[in-house]
Amino acid sequence: MRQLLPGLLFAMLWASASAATKFGVQSVHPLILANVRFFIAGTGMLVWAYGIQRTGVQQERSAWPKGAEWRHLTIFALLNTTIYLGAFVLALKQVSAGIGSLSTATNPLFITLLSAVWLKRPLRWFEATGLALGLLGVAVATYPLLEEAHATVEGLLILLFGMISVSAATVYYARVSWQLPSLVINGWQVLLGGILLLPLTVLTADFNDAHYDERFWLSVFWLIIPVSVGALQLWFFLIRKDPVRASLWLFLCPIFGFVYSYLLLGEPITLYTLIGTGLVIGGLWLGRQ
Repeated sequence: MRQLLPGLLFAMLWASASAATKFGVQSVHPLILANVRFFIAGTGMLVWAYGIQRTGVQQERSAWPKGAEWRHLTIFALLNTTIYLGAFVLALKQVSAGIGSLSTATNPLFITLLSAVWLKRPLRWFEATGLALGLLGVAVATYPLLEEAHATVEGLLILLFGMISVSAATVYYARVSWQLPSLVINGWQVLLGGILLLPLTVLTADFNDAHYDERFWLSVFWLIIPVSVGALQLWFFLIRKDPVRASLWLFLCPIFGFVYSYLLLGEPITLYTLIGTGLVIGGLWLGRQ
């Protein structure tokens, strides 16, 4: 039960990023949306951690990153924020929100394989079976969407590159013995990720065609508060418990993503979706044994 509620809430919040991003990129270049989100979210979390929520952060060991912690934060930021989220917003300009939600389902496979190599963690039979059921469920649920969605090869390759990067980031995070509070880690990795992405944004984004309208700011707000702050804090909690079992919650993201796409973007929910949901839930139950 300790992981059930955080896992469900994480999946619900994380899945909403596709729809929110889809709205935001209608107003500005994808990388502008990403950078504004990263700078506001990262700065806000650090101001909260160091200036408002001082309990724990004020302790000498965790007050400020030191030595190798800066390297760990930079690598994590590059993989988890700059590459993954940068690729995600770029891809959402070329693929549907449903395909964006589907992409999160590829993470468990990469996380499991990378965990086996980096963490030397044996894959138990029920975890492997749960992963297989989850992947099958996602495939069944998304079949009609894949058949009807409009997507470019470039957009799909960008999504795949981002999925590999965030999976590597998850395993890397689990390997590091972090001494910093999760809010401080989250704040720094988002801010550093934005700094690393900024040169590419300046070189490639069309600032003259950007419209900082209500749709843009609502998208930024949602991507910052529920997603960058809420979902990532829950994600850190889950992967600290177990990176492989945490990855199973990503199977639910496409299911919630379908609901958001149906309500907000008019994408259909079919019998395939219902059957796939049952398989995903079965895989999650088995994998968490």
